[in-house]
Amino acid sequence: MNINEIINEIIQGRRMSNAEFRYLHDNADLISLAKAATIVRNNRFPSQISTYVIDRNINYTNICECQCSFCAFYRDKEAEDAYIIDESTLYKKIEEALAMGASQVMIQGGLNSDLDISYFENMFRQIKKRFKITIHSLTAPEIVFLSNKAGISVKETLLRLQGAGLDSLPGGGAEILHDEVRTQISPNKINSTKWLEVMRTAHEIGMKTTATMMLGTVESLDHRIHHLESIRNLQQESSGFRAFIAWTYQPGNSKLIVEKMSASLYLRFLALSRLYLDNFDHIQGSFVTQGPDIGQLSLFFGADDLGSIMIEENVVRSTGTSFILNIADMRQYIRNAGRIPALRDTEYNILETY
Repeated sequence: MNINEIINEIIQGRRMSNAEFRYLHDNADLISLAKAATIVRNNRFPSQISTYVIDRNINYTNICECQCSFCAFYRDKEAEDAYIIDESTLYKKIEEALAMGASQVMIQGGLNSDLDISYFENMFRQIKKRFKITIHSLTAPEIVFLSNKAGISVKETLLRLQGAGLDSLPGGGAEILHDEVRTQISPNKINSTKWLEVMRTAHEIGMKTTATMMLGTVESLDHRIHHLESIRNLQQESSGFRAFIAWTYQPGNSKLIVEKMSASLYLRFLALSRLYLDNFDHIQGSFVTQGPDIGQLSLFFGADDLGSIMIEENVVRSTGTSFILNIADMRQYIRNAGRIPALRDTEYNILETY
């Protein structure tokens, strides 16, 4: 079967195999993949709308025991600039975000032994008491860390946090869901099976999540395909993932030094992800690591969403890379791609079109 035949069958709804992903990745021209991904995206979303969300990424601590080689954000407990956020600062950040139209907060941080599950239960309850905002927060490694510290199951941990106000989980901590890679770049972080267990458990209790992937460290194409297969299989079981978000590793100020992944390779992978992940609705383009121009181009490679304007972002910025758009710029980038900008919430409900 030739490239055009494979692409045409996938556009018609046949599921892509791992071998076909590999073959198309290595042999298909970029424009053909872009066209196919756009057709599949438009079949799912014929309105020509591309969405974004307003939120704030609040890091409650930079103290972390994981010490991943790719992370420039973490600090040892004794470091001069180590911190745990205080309540007044947290509330002020949320107030500022709401004033800018935010509908969600993404609260994440390091694995800090001084903070247990009761700390987050109190935090979430106090946020919900004070503010009308979605708490889309805590990654799978944080959930497992709290579970182990409390000596309770992942399910009990999630239920307690959900009861306190946690609405959904972001997909952070996935990096590459293959333990050959994880043992090299994040040996102290949970393995791929545990990440999938947290997501599966969240879905079982009715908590939606997102799935992420960090491209461009030490992984091979086969590792990336394994990651996609893992989340596609879980989505087939649970339908609990709202979106897939791939972003590229930014070397800088961390221990892991590799060549930065090119924009063309990122866009190729993004288009193929739209074709492969046939049970995912939303594919997000990344301007946070790729910049706004490539983020805009992602709308021609299968993305239907550009994520957040990022009122605050600290982890990628700590590498020396910083791309933050204001609301007007986000809308203009979407319009210039020939699409209709729309503000959404965490659940991808359209709040307003422009």
